Amino acid sequence: MKRLVIIFLKNFLVLPYYFFKLLYVSTSKSYAKKYNEEEVFAFIKQITKRANWGGKVTVDVHGLENLPDKNGYVMFPNHQGLYDVLTMLEVHPHPFTVVMKKELMQIPLLKNIFLALRALEMDREDVRQSMQVILEMTKQVKEGRNFVIFAEGTRSKNGNKLLEFKGGSFKGAVKAKCPIVPVALLDSYKVFDTHSIEPVTVHLHYLKPLYYEDYKDMKTVEIAQYVKEQIEKKIAEVEGN
Repeated sequence: MKRLVIIFLKNFLVLPYYFFKLLYVSTSKSYAKKYNEEEVFAFIKQITKRANWGGKVTVDVHGLENLPDKNGYVMFPNHQGLYDVLTMLEVHPHPFTVVMKKELMQIPLLKNIFLALRALEMDREDVRQSMQVILEMTKQVKEGRNFVIFAEGTRSKNGNKLLEFKGGSFKGAVKAKCPIVPVALLDSYKVFDTHSIEPVTVHLHYLKPLYYEDYKDMKTVEIAQYVKEQIEKKIAEVEGN
């Protein structure tokens, strides 16, 4: 990944500081006594901003006014690649974490970012473990934590085209009776999935949320289809301009 090399080179002088602090924040059992969630999230945002600057990535964000006033909501973006979460981390005003597939814990640095965010690791091959993760997410959302879930289950390899959204991904949000926020991502795949190191603008649109009263009579597959359609509509609108 040429762009990843550029990110490291441009941040060479500050890399040791961020690297060793990230290791401490993500692996030390005592860090939680020294840093609250807001402080950890602010630190991860610093890393993300340095990465985006180094990689010549600009995040064009819209719809921040659509985010719920109170914490305890779940965001459902379309999934384009490894950079999706980093895109959201730079601009999101409230701390959030991620429900992620366990395979991502094999990727250095990205693993540490997820550990620092106290992300929930899901084994998609283990139904019982997946249900436990959903129940834990439900509990944490009710306590006021915000989550990101990629309802496609895996990244699309067709640019800004979406895969089907899985109804099961919405079970935790429905159990928590929390706001569901559709998120449209455009061109995030260009950061790592192309060989170019030219500047990239990633477009991020927070769409109007669904509140419990809006979806309480819908099945999860119906919610999934609705969220997918809203994202597709926004992507078509942006690409048509």
